[in-house]
Amino acid sequence: MRGFLRNRILLLVLATLALVTLLLFSSIPGSPVQFLSTPVTIVLQPVKDFLAGSWDAVSGLSRSVFDAEAVRRENAELRTRIAALEDDVRRLEEAGRSWERLKEAFAIKEAFSDYDIVGCQVASRSVGAWFDLFRIDAGSRDGLGMTETSSYPVVDPAMALVGRIESSDLASAKVLPILHQGSVVDGRIDRAGSYPVRVRGDLSLQASGLCLVDRIPEGATIEPGDRILTSGEGGLYPAGLRIGTIVSVDDAAGGGERTATLRPYAAFDALDYLFVLKEKAS
Repeated sequence: MRGFLRNRILLLVLATLALVTLLLFSSIPGSPVQFLSTPVTIVLQPVKDFLAGSWDAVSGLSRSVFDAEAVRRENAELRTRIAALEDDVRRLEEAGRSWERLKEAFAIKEAFSDYDIVGCQVASRSVGAWFDLFRIDAGSRDGLGMTETSSYPVVDPAMALVGRIESSDLASAKVLPILHQGSVVDGRIDRAGSYPVRVRGDLSLQASGLCLVDRIPEGATIEPGDRILTSGEGGLYPAGLRIGTIVSVDDAAGGGERTATLRPYAAFDALDYLFVLKEKAS
């Protein structure tokens, strides 16, 4: 029985091979086998069509796989190129910002030739509003060593007064802004006559981002919109730094002292790059 099954399987295999061979030879143009195998081919044409269709499907699937792999590699290359371009854009933007800062430093240095200019960035700030002390990333290693009688003005790129150095360590320093109640600046009204005034931080005005102007001389003309600059008196701030503009004037009744409120030019909620003015040694 087993021998009979083996013989049947062998005959089936041989018959299959013969049919496949016949189909192959019959597909050759002009082959005599083509004439002899025509009846068989007609019978087996559906099988032949199925095999051809299956081959086309397999070939199409293979091409799809290869095409998908090519697209994947192309996408990966494009992502790499895009990342490189983005890096180039970031470097160019940083170079542009550095160039702008350099031009700003040159402008400040030209206006204040008796001072060395130290560029720095805001490193951190205290919890709370901007009238608190904040830290910059320049310190005694940059020549900003502090003594009991020395300090350094801090300005923004537009030469607007931000404050002064309050203390420093090797790599950083704390800045006391002009909004702080401990800040006092000698100023002048930027108009004919150049009346002197004092600009100081005031606890009741800090939250509004304003400063108090007092010690206004009797008879001096001062009104909203007037610009206040540093006067150069007091030995700390050089003359001509932009402090702010007058917002309102309080003419005290009964002959009391006149005061005014001032809005600083420096945008304390957007400070980033700053400059410290260090007077050159004589």
